[in-house]
Amino acid sequence: MLTRKQVLCEERVRRVPRQFSWVDHRLVRDGFCRRCQPEELALYLLLITVGDAEGLSYYSDASMGRLLNLPAPRLPEVRDRLCRADLVAYRHPLYQVLELPEVRS
Repeated sequence: MLTRKQVLCEERVRRVPRQFSWVDHRLVRDGFCRRCQPEELALYLLLITVGDAEGLSYYSDASMGRLLNLPAPRLPEVRDRLCRADLVAYRHPLYQVLELPEVRS
């Protein structure tokens, strides 16, 4: 049986916002979510939300730690794991969310 999709709440249909931000579906489809820990995904989501059209943002570690409810000493470790996963580049004080790498079959 095929489920028919229909809008459940017409007055709250999601619209593309004026600011620039999106999530690439390959994050799920190509298995990046499975390879990341929840706090890494939380930081990634924050970075794609606050980043500009080139994926750049410069929120401080203190600000991001507060926004994510993440202790300050943990943020560099989480950031390093995102860099090793090839999802983010970082050079103090600048972050860049990278285009997702192609996954080889």
